[in-house]
Amino acid sequence: MWQPDIPDWQVRVGAATSFQPRYKGSDRYHLMGGPSIDIRYKDLFFFSSDEGLGMNVAQGQNWRATIAAVYDLGRRGHDDPQKLNGLGDINPAPGVKLSGEYVVSKEFPLVVRADIRRYFGGSNGWTGDIGAYLPMPGSSKKFFWFAGPNVTLADSTYMNSWFGVNQNQAAHSQYAQYHTNAGFKSVGFVISAVWLIDKHWFATADGAFEQLFGSAGNSPITHRKANGVADISINYRF
Repeated sequence: MWQPDIPDWQVRVGAATSFQPRYKGSDRYHLMGGPSIDIRYKDLFFFSSDEGLGMNVAQGQNWRATIAAVYDLGRRGHDDPQKLNGLGDINPAPGVKLSGEYVVSKEFPLVVRADIRRYFGGSNGWTGDIGAYLPMPGSSKKFFWFAGPNVTLADSTYMNSWFGVNQNQAAHSQYAQYHTNAGFKSVGFVISAVWLIDKHWFATADGAFEQLFGSAGNSPITHRKANGVADISINYRF
């Protein structure tokens, strides 16, 4: 945020792989791969495989607010046929995300982030995150890493899509009917690291831990309340 001369275009492309649960609350994991893309124009507009397609709608010296179009991949029964049989699919769906970031100061660069998302189709609900992260000791111009906690909340529509079992699903699956409530879905902790290999090439590694609790953690679909995700990417910046 304190960079004096931001170039008009910032373009980064690469490949990423992720080791993650087969679905939220699964006790089985799989490996996924795909592109890593981040394109920004004058610190105003952006297109990112992580953040979606959006723009910074307001900003100051140490804060900014953004709006973006995002996409949720949903959940498919064949992701884990043994556990999800009879529950049907949660279809992929577009959504809108409003988010904000605030940095305490240049001397104490604690970043506080919050976002809220609304999906149209699929889970068809509201969800949001509140978190913070801070540069960790050992960071340098060639290597830097961040870490911090986050909390996720959701409305009852979103929670029931992912963790509830309605009457029709109960009739076609191994689970009894189950209704979830709006509120806290999970608490987690995230670590991110970046290695600058040379002027153009860099690598990233991210690790995240999530603990489901409340009605999400107690759902019969949840076979493991604590899950982890590990991501690695190799990127080229122009």
